[in-house]
Amino acid sequence: MTTEKTGKKTFNTAGLCFPEDHYMVDPLKRMQDIEKLIEQKLYFTLHAPRQTGKTTYLHALARKLNAEGKYIALVVSFEQAGYKGITQEQANEVLNFSIYQKARGQLSNDHWPENPQSKKFLNLNHYLKKWSENQEKPIVLFIDEIDALLDDILISILRQLRDGYQDRPKYFPSSVALVGLRDIREYKAKIRDGYASLGTASPFNVKSESLLLKNFSRQEVFELLEQHTQATGQGFTGEVKEEIFCLSNGQPWLTNALARQIVSKILADDYSREITLDLVKEAKEQLISRRDTHLDSLVDKLREDRVKRIVQAIINGDNLPVDIFDDDILYVRDLGIVGQTDPLQFANPIYAEIVPRIMASSIQSSIPREIQTPWFVNPDGALNMEKLLKEFQKFYRRNSGAWLGRFEYKESAQHLLLMAFLQRVVNSGGEIIREMAVGNGRIDILVKFGKQEFALELKIKRDEYTIEDGKEQLGRYLDRLGLNEGYLVIFDPAEKSWTEKLYYNSIPVGDKTIIMVGL
Repeated sequence: MTTEKTGKKTFNTAGLCFPEDHYMVDPLKRMQDIEKLIEQKLYFTLHAPRQTGKTTYLHALARKLNAEGKYIALVVSFEQAGYKGITQEQANEVLNFSIYQKARGQLSNDHWPENPQSKKFLNLNHYLKKWSENQEKPIVLFIDEIDALLDDILISILRQLRDGYQDRPKYFPSSVALVGLRDIREYKAKIRDGYASLGTASPFNVKSESLLLKNFSRQEVFELLEQHTQATGQGFTGEVKEEIFCLSNGQPWLTNALARQIVSKILADDYSREITLDLVKEAKEQLISRRDTHLDSLVDKLREDRVKRIVQAIINGDNLPVDIFDDDILYVRDLGIVGQTDPLQFANPIYAEIVPRIMASSIQSSIPREIQTPWFVNPDGALNMEKLLKEFQKFYRRNSGAWLGRFEYKESAQHLLLMAFLQRVVNSGGEIIREMAVGNGRIDILVKFGKQEFALELKIKRDEYTIEDGKEQLGRYLDRLGLNEGYLVIFDPAEKSWTEKLYYNSIPVGDKTIIMVGL
């Protein structure tokens, strides 16, 4: 973000956080094991999804180490060499100059390496050797955006770092951290032009630890929000803090973005106004609709086959296909799209909402204009769910044959089609809460409209047990929600007539009423 000129701290959503400008969780408290690794002269990797606070942490740690005077600590990004067509010679020159430039900005001049433009260096390894041997203190090098390097460039740099490892600390950096989205251990790096892989997971086999920078804890989210209260007097109530944590699951960018959207955008920095749950909901909707860079970069990954298959399995509630390897799961976790726990599910409720919306956007834009909220709202303002679902049955019968075959996300097309239809109707005056996870065989949806709540369970008919399982699962879902009635929506992919597929029946199940909706 661009920090607003208010003279006060703000919630930051772009770039480094600075204590004098931004509310921030103490970055050094988020990772407390790294200094031990540095003391032991070890090499290690640090990874986390984008905008989790990696760079802020690195700079805070480097400042601390330099202030203590025992080390020369430098943070440098290797992103400038991360483009196609760059040669190894060019990459080494770019990276050497990047180190020199960053040293001039972060270190006193007696700690600078030589200007690489004034002398010919063989490669990065040679440059780091010369810098190290000319310094009395050991060098700690934090290499950010290491995963921006491509193919043989990445392999070459990792090998040069490995080669220098045995010469540390006098003739090579004492400790090196590779920082990026993914753990270098998980890179199945390939040489360009289709040559065979290295045969090992990584040439950087001298690393001692692989560390993950986690999301904010509930306490850290609360502390971050409390800093605003202390600075302005504008409070976040306990239920508002809890809702911000639940929506973001502590993801640092989302946490700051929700708070900033409420305080600076919706309330226009009017600190006399109360922050309510309705404002949190409004902020969430605005973030999803606006799709800032963070959310756009997340969505862009959905086009990758290895991501698409896992995401579709989550939406369907299916078990993962047998040809999805652990590396694909690690990849999607490293991107931050899914969480670190099992079963696989989206990392937070905002991702769980925006991912299906984006996947279904081409469908939603094609839904007839007359499918609008007023058509399905009774004179008393209540949503007529029966009318809505019966209209969807008609719509599905007429359009599914043409759309499902050409839709990009074929494996989850039925579910996405209904969710797009619901979104079109409910978006004005209500909200949809989705619960999805790999292997649960269903999607649980809660539609809120005013004071009304509708529970829907979506299943694809796989076998003779689908409907009975669905009744039991929906019954448990209704118990959890405290509702007496729910809708079991069954998509039947079998070759049958529409007369057989389409039905709308109300049946008692124990003390519940389940409305069966066939498609």
